[in-house]
Amino acid sequence: MSSYLAVIGECLVDVVHSETSAPKAHVGGSPFNVAVGLARLEHQVVFAGRRGEDDYGRMIARSLRAQGINSLLEADDLPTSVARATLDPTGQASYEFSLDWALPSADEVEEKFATCSGDRIHLHTGSIAAMVQPGAETVKGVLHRARETATISYDPNYRPTLVPNREEARQQVEEFIALADVIQASTDDLDLLYPERSHRDTMSAWLELGPSLVTVTRGASGAIALARSGFVEQQAFSVEVADTVGAGDSFMAATLSSLQQRGLLGAHHRQALQDISADTVSEVLRSAAQAAAITSSRFGAQPPSAKELAAALTAAD
Repeated sequence: MSSYLAVIGECLVDVVHSETSAPKAHVGGSPFNVAVGLARLEHQVVFAGRRGEDDYGRMIARSLRAQGINSLLEADDLPTSVARATLDPTGQASYEFSLDWALPSADEVEEKFATCSGDRIHLHTGSIAAMVQPGAETVKGVLHRARETATISYDPNYRPTLVPNREEARQQVEEFIALADVIQASTDDLDLLYPERSHRDTMSAWLELGPSLVTVTRGASGAIALARSGFVEQQAFSVEVADTVGAGDSFMAATLSSLQQRGLLGAHHRQALQDISADTVSEVLRSAAQAAAITSSRFGAQPPSAKELAAALTAAD
């Protein structure tokens, strides 16, 4: 492959419980979902995430192969991580985790990336991978090394059950934001991390740390974004919600896909990304919101294909 988009982060198995059905196991994890979303949007994807040599780990390996995603790391001797998701009557999910998040050193991971054919033009991370030690320190090291050749995106996807100390979480989040070019967060993230200030104020503060684009998803209220060219708002597309699992990850994948289609990913395009116009941000948000809507209309994290997304956008015109 001549160039590829990379994702580093957790892959795990979501065991989903609801009042209306028996528990179901799905492969998930926010970074894994973003990798799948990018692959379905017809990008070459390399994924770096740990899994165990167990039934759940083999389930993850099969899923990666099925999506045509190049898996960078081999299975290890630790158990595969599990998230137990409980859906409320509106389809919103709450999670409990059983996690093992240990990675090789940043230098070792970078050596593995170097064996991939083609150029890594973008690297995405977030969620548990960028918050829980010891792996988060490795991820941070990989981001430092990647900035010379790749743009970087980050989604905090903050879980207070994993890092209950808000000040510690803020510091970690802001360190990653300072390394990234594209930020996505939810209003829940902002409310949990910065309850004392408005969403707009937090977006402005984050933009001052160095990124080119900050997007915030607002569920049924749509999404907002801030770039140096200004503030943009996008209404949600109307769908019958099955559940919201993976909707934010589909939003992230579609955002990156749109930016790549416009030639705005890769370190040598960093200045162009800094200069992104409000009209382009609006186009990117529209595509991302449509991808999230399609995913929300399905059970589980099932992002749209490129054809599905294009058809939906055309139908909405």
